Amino acid sequence: MPSAARIHPSVLGFERAVADYDRGRPGFPDAAIAFLEDRLLLAPGRTLLELGAGTGKLTRLLAPSGVRIIAVEPLAAMREALSSNLPDVEVLAAVAEDLPLGQGSVGAAVAAQAFHWFDGDRALSELARVLEPAAPIALVWNVRDESVPWIRELTALIEPYRGDTPSHRSLRWMAAFDASDAFLPPELMSFPYLHGTTRERIVARVVSISFIATLPAEERERVAAAVRRIVPTDDVELAYRTDVWISRVRTAA
Repeated sequence: MPSAARIHPSVLGFERAVADYDRGRPGFPDAAIAFLEDRLLLAPGRTLLELGAGTGKLTRLLAPSGVRIIAVEPLAAMREALSSNLPDVEVLAAVAEDLPLGQGSVGAAVAAQAFHWFDGDRALSELARVLEPAAPIALVWNVRDESVPWIRELTALIEPYRGDTPSHRSLRWMAAFDASDAFLPPELMSFPYLHGTTRERIVARVVSISFIATLPAEERERVAAAVRRIVPTDDVELAYRTDVWISRVRTAA
């Protein structure tokens, strides 16, 4: 079992909210999945490493490509949900900074909603070790479209609780690539994504946020009630932008 000392304390909130996480979190748009399949060369006979796989939100969308997926997930409750959702996927109890895999043993890697949680320098060092020469990697995030007034109000409700919890929006995770001799600078491709959902699933999505899930029960209920007031209808589309950052292991000049 990976040491909890390697994991930001907020991540442990996910252990309390696995059912809400699986119910409320969006998947990813078809166009982004097609782009990943193309850029990561996903096909039978290839091996893909997925870091921070969670309950398998991305895993289940990439599995139909026929690629062999090795899913790495440090939290036991998340691994249990992933194995239940996708019993044919190999799931490892590990962290991105310490991968129980051999040198050059995987052909590509992906992390969805996850890389900002990692020690980027150590994670890239491990990825450089386990990936084949010139192998591609992809980092994926769904970003709420705050040009929509009620979504902007939702963010205003959530953010005061963040504290020092890492955020992909800060782009601090990019510093590891800037410092790395092993990877090319990542390039961005973005895709619009309208996630058809419901008011109660958005409540589940918000209370599954790591730093909301760790709040005392009464405060979590106050947040949930505020979300119900903000979401305009029972059935709703939550607008996102799906960002896909692609990099590759450097080859010798």
